[in-house]
Amino acid sequence: MADEIEIDTDDLERRMKGAMDSLRHEFSSLRTGRASASMIDPITVDAYGSPTPINQLGTVNVPEPRMVTINIWDKGMVGKVEKAIRESGLGINPQLNGTIIMLPIPELNEERRRELTKVAAQYAESARVAIRNVRRDGMDQIKKAKTKGMAEDDQKFWESSVQELTDKMIAEVDKALEAKQAEIMQV
Repeated sequence: MADEIEIDTDDLERRMKGAMDSLRHEFSSLRTGRASASMIDPITVDAYGSPTPINQLGTVNVPEPRMVTINIWDKGMVGKVEKAIRESGLGINPQLNGTIIMLPIPELNEERRRELTKVAAQYAESARVAIRNVRRDGMDQIKKAKTKGMAEDDQKFWESSVQELTDKMIAEVDKALEAKQAEIMQV
């Protein structure tokens, strides 16, 4: 019976990777000095009676490093999309050219770049906390298994494998944070 006890490290790894995916999504919404189509992902427009993401109302392109263009398919939606972008808090002033909305990305000043690196660090810390919470759940499973008769050698094995997984995922978070901060500080 005691030999049958195993800890589901695949589930722990899946949950830790979920924290990493969430971090990557948060990082993609951070505005750096470069244009990115994902900047407008959180913006929705009241179209046809329901909130609709902009990328479902037109084609989003990044023709140059500091420009995002949106080619709206329905001419009647151009004004609503422009208004939604203005009110989104992105700090970008859309320019109209027929059915094409151009979003010039302004240069970030040094102070704003430093603020954004701090925000990125907060996102990374939240991801680390989520990963550590998954680690704690794994360690709790091991403790419960020990009370059910898990051998001490098995306990040490599972604890070390959970810790290795945690260390690996936290190193990934640190690497992603370093890359994002370098991207933000790049002029």
